[in-house]
Formats: sequence, C-alpha cells, structure tokens
Amino acid sequence: MTLTWFDAREAKIFGASLATFFIDRLPLDAPGKKAKSMAKKQEVLNKMFLQIVRFNAEHKLNVYKKAQLGNTFKWTLKEAGYDPAFVDQLTKELMVKF
Repeated sequence: MTLTWFDAREAKIFGASLATFFIDRLPLDAPGKKAKSMAKKQEVLNKMFLQIVRFNAEHKLNVYKKAQLGNTFKWTLKEAGYDPAFVDQLTKELMVKF
C-alpha cells in the first residue's frame, strides 16, 4: 500500500498532457495580437481547469503526486521555450486547483 503512495505515473502523464494541451492551443508566436491572445489564453485556461476538475474527481492525489504533476507540467512548458516567469505563475495557478 505504501508503494502506491509514490506511484506518480498517472499524475506525470496528466501533467504532460496539460502542458501539451496548452502548447498546442497557444504556441509561441510573435507577440502582436494582444487582445485576441488574451481572450484565447483565458479560454484555454478555462478548458484546462475543467480537465483538472475531472482528473481530480477521479484521482486522489497526495502531496508527492501533486508535486510530480506540477513539475512535469512546468518543465514541459519551459523546455518548449515559454518564459520561465510565466510558466512559474501558470504552474502556481494550476496547483491551486488541486
């Protein structure tokens, strides 16, 4: 039973899928479309938070699994080239939802 406490595979997969969802819908572009991009960003975030609610209802995550999920999400976005300060803030908002 204690071994399952450290089994964070599902959490990591979900963290990576959330990051991929974000990357696919808001790719790094030339910063020219501020108003449109803000509305689209909010729409994508709302959809991500709905996914989080669904995942959270099906999976009870302990502290370790939450940390693994957040870390996977964060590093997937950083490796994709997103601004580290933005990624840190987005990860904090994501982790509040768990």
